[in-house]
Amino acid sequence: MSRLARLAATLEQPLLVTNPVNIRYLAGFSSSNAALLVDPTGETTLFTDFRYAGAARAVAGVTFHQTKRDLVGELGELLAGRTVGFEPGTVTMATHGTLGSHGASLVSVPGAVEALRSIKDDTELSAIRKAASLSDEVYAELAEERFVGRSERQLAWWVERRFRELGAEAVAFSPIVAAGANGALPHATPTDEPIAAGTAIVVDVGCVVDGYRSDCTRTFLTGEPTEGLLARYQLCLQAQLDGLEAVLPGARACDVDAASRVAIAEAGVADAYGHGLGHGVGLDIHEAPTLRYDSTEVLAVGNVVTVEPGLYFVDDVGFRIEDLVIVSADGYERLTLFTKAPVVVG
Repeated sequence: MSRLARLAATLEQPLLVTNPVNIRYLAGFSSSNAALLVDPTGETTLFTDFRYAGAARAVAGVTFHQTKRDLVGELGELLAGRTVGFEPGTVTMATHGTLGSHGASLVSVPGAVEALRSIKDDTELSAIRKAASLSDEVYAELAEERFVGRSERQLAWWVERRFRELGAEAVAFSPIVAAGANGALPHATPTDEPIAAGTAIVVDVGCVVDGYRSDCTRTFLTGEPTEGLLARYQLCLQAQLDGLEAVLPGARACDVDAASRVAIAEAGVADAYGHGLGHGVGLDIHEAPTLRYDSTEVLAVGNVVTVEPGLYFVDDVGFRIEDLVIVSADGYERLTLFTKAPVVVG
């Protein structure tokens, strides 16, 4: 069954899909100005303007309707008097007003396409495996690079350039290279400060292959690490291994998150781990399901998720270890295979 047919089978009224990533997922069509109208019967209309008309006519399984550049304004007219679902995550108040300006009755339908996207098919998994494999190559090469004396920003650019040279379409997100106290910021921005010896460096990177993303974090140690640094590293690693072992089809996402917190809580540093364990990855770097204490989601075969506990000691140092995994029938398949043993760099 096609993705459009699977979506149609879940609908109570036509759904106007305006999220560009969801349009690409459903129809294989990329545009800065497009919409899909998917009917519960399976009939689907693709709307876009003259600039994308040639590509739109080649899309299988849809009826193409060419619009003016003001696509939303024209849709408001075309939907007059109809009851139509919309994606609240991508429809602004202004767009909502325009779509309903001719009497359309708009019904919020959150997460319909995202629920389908959370279960990856073989084609998607193949692309994610390739992206993860490139991440492994980059980490193996990075481990041979000099860290001490170079800036975080220089190393982040090295990572981005190397992904491109290895064939990635792009980086999945701005690379994080964060040493010492900067590593205590989960979403740190690389700085021009030289990296010092005797500290930890959080490196969180990923790339894009065929539109799909990888995500992996390793924490490197510079110079001769102290016993205290090694102990904190091992604690973070234990939390990560505990989280991985809890990844099973049918497991509640909140329980997987909880499993990663046991060792850290027993060590008396629970406050240093303040974010969720992980998130789904695919066409977006953050998508369903979410592994977090308040998640109501249940893992299923075909989910692709990160498992990434962290320890963040403010104004001192940070640690994070992250793998990308596929939920499989008997547990999980780990895609990011670069070593998780402590790696000391110069």
